[in-house]
Amino acid sequence: MKAAYANCVWHIKEHANSVYLTFDDGPHPSITPFVLEQLKRYNAKATFFCIGKNVMAYPEVYQQILDAGHSVGNHTQNHLNGWKTRNIEYYKNIRTASRYIHSRLFRPPYGRITHAQSMGVSRLFPNTRIIMWDVLSGDFDITLSPEACLQNVIQATKSGSIIVFHD
Repeated sequence: MKAAYANCVWHIKEHANSVYLTFDDGPHPSITPFVLEQLKRYNAKATFFCIGKNVMAYPEVYQQILDAGHSVGNHTQNHLNGWKTRNIEYYKNIRTASRYIHSRLFRPPYGRITHAQSMGVSRLFPNTRIIMWDVLSGDFDITLSPEACLQNVIQATKSGSIIVFHD
């Protein structure tokens, strides 16, 4: 998969002894502030891949992310699954979200993006980096206990890992 999507970032090797925390699907009015508190408590920074409609609904929470010095990325306007969406509709949805999310980072919802879409994103949104991951926490799975989620992350994480959580 990584070879077919070589224009996507799956892991960051430049900084030894670093891992990259990312949070998808927000902002959320109660969860995001909790996440922000925990990050502040441990003096950690993260990247929040936000959904445009959520930024529109909760602009004050989005601003809290920015004010705390975290990075943001585009996660489409409506959390579209690229495998089930026509390319032109997908690109328009990204463009709509970019009106509210000013970032050169993009993450496809569910990690589902076709090869043609990944090439189109690179062409239509110059200097945009498609950020994937190498560690999926599993926090979206309601059958997974918090302890099992933690073990997923601990066991799979290595220096340079990009870890996906959800807010």
